Amino acid sequence: MREETLVKGKAFLAATAIVAVGGLAVTSSVGARADADTKVTIKAPGGDVYGYVKSSKPKRCADDRKVKVYRQKGGAQGGGDDIKIGTDNASRNGDRYQWSIGQPGVSGKKIYARAGKIPGCKADNSPTIRAG
Repeated sequence: MREETLVKGKAFLAATAIVAVGGLAVTSSVGARADADTKVTIKAPGGDVYGYVKSSKPKRCADDRKVKVYRQKGGAQGGGDDIKIGTDNASRNGDRYQWSIGQPGVSGKKIYARAGKIPGCKADNSPTIRAG
């Protein structure tokens, strides 16, 4: 009888361990869900600054996404002395999500756009361009 109880106890412990490990695997795979990629573009023909936000999850990561535009002061983006020159939220324009800050008076200056990280979506900086 004692041997039978011991076997049942070991079987119960083994089953409990399997359930616990399975629960951890499910929890960690849900928690490790990757953020969607984001891509920000910028153009400035004739001084009119605009661009697009693109993503594999456009409703979540592009629609109404805040974009900040900076004048690059140093040799690289984000050097600490870059100047924010405008902000807009991307809105649907046909099959794309466009943002625009108009003509901020930066002709001939180096500028770039940034969409910061939001829940479920990665951040991105556009390439630096020289405003036209």
